[in-house]
Amino acid sequence: MTDVTAAELDLLRAHARAERGRRWTAFFLVAPLLVFLVFTFLIPIFDMLRRSVMDGDVASVWPNVVQITRAWDGKGEPPATLWPALAADIKSSAASDTVAMAARRLNYAVDGGRTLVMKAARRISKLDAAPNGDWRAVFVELDEKWVAPETLTALRRASGPLTDYYLLASLDLRKSDSGSITAVPEKEAIYRSVLWRTFTVSGTVTLFALLIGYPYAYLMTRASKTTAAVMTVFVLLPFWTSLLVRTAAWIVLLQENGIVNQFLMWLHLIDHPMRLIFNRVGVVVAMTHVLLPFMVLPLAAVMKGIRPETVRAARSLGATPFTAFRRIYFPQSLPGVAAGALLVFISAIGYYITPALVGGADDQMLSWFIAFFVNDTINWGLAAALGVVLLVCTTVLSVVYAKIVTRRA
Repeated sequence: MTDVTAAELDLLRAHARAERGRRWTAFFLVAPLLVFLVFTFLIPIFDMLRRSVMDGDVASVWPNVVQITRAWDGKGEPPATLWPALAADIKSSAASDTVAMAARRLNYAVDGGRTLVMKAARRISKLDAAPNGDWRAVFVELDEKWVAPETLTALRRASGPLTDYYLLASLDLRKSDSGSITAVPEKEAIYRSVLWRTFTVSGTVTLFALLIGYPYAYLMTRASKTTAAVMTVFVLLPFWTSLLVRTAAWIVLLQENGIVNQFLMWLHLIDHPMRLIFNRVGVVVAMTHVLLPFMVLPLAAVMKGIRPETVRAARSLGATPFTAFRRIYFPQSLPGVAAGALLVFISAIGYYITPALVGGADDQMLSWFIAFFVNDTINWGLAAALGVVLLVCTTVLSVVYAKIVTRRA
């Protein structure tokens, strides 16, 4: 009995070693993919989240000012030591060519903040000491905006290291002097309307992609193998062409003297060329064409699993073709509809190239503003905050879709 038990233990140990070996082999096989995801997906998202709440520009170049403003409660006049500290920091940052960082940060919260700081840097760099030892009077002489509550509040809130300024600004909100969150004036509000525009365009593109993609996927799954193969090639063809090339092609097609207008005039549907480019029409048409495969492929995958016998059974029981489709076929295709709509909508809300090239000034989506703040104004904080808004929207949509699928299962 002892020999049998020992043999069994040896067998179990050998089996355990083999299992560990297989697990390590599987891990090393997927390790490159994990590393790729970490460096191309997780780390960029973490950096975006970090930049949306980090506020260290002023602290890095004006350390003495930040030390004083962090201790100040923002009520009444600031400490008298603020002004000599501000003068010293401006002088040292001007000497090291870093004053532009603080100027750019204050410009986000104060109109003309950059000009205010750069003007003070040029003047104070020439002074060894303040006349009569009063640096506050020097700043007032330069510009009375320096002692305005708006500037002092902005200077205090820019002391970092964390801030909610960018996240609030991305939703057209701001913090009042009392600390309460209020909406910005209507003439200054922009991002909520841009977000609504992004959702509107994405929803319209998703709807048109569904209206075109559903019958196409239906025909593709009901056609012969040869015809289905050809139709599949047409669906995949856009993936083999550059997005920039496809967008430029639509500019050629939709212009006033383009093929589309000429064809409509040849059919006598219009008397003169219509404006189909650099407006919402061009954006929807071009984006629908680009994103249509993301609707057709999930629909076709689900429709292939629908047994045609179920529809024929409904017809044999007296149902009309429309009733059989509405009550039998369409409900079974809903998972494909949901998956395709989710893919198209999520892809659409982050689109940049197509709306930027085909759309007008009133058709730019949230991604355009993110690119603008990154490339033109170098406002990484606000760009990251707008990216967080898109990330939250995408996450919410994914969670809702997962809940629907789970509940249906």
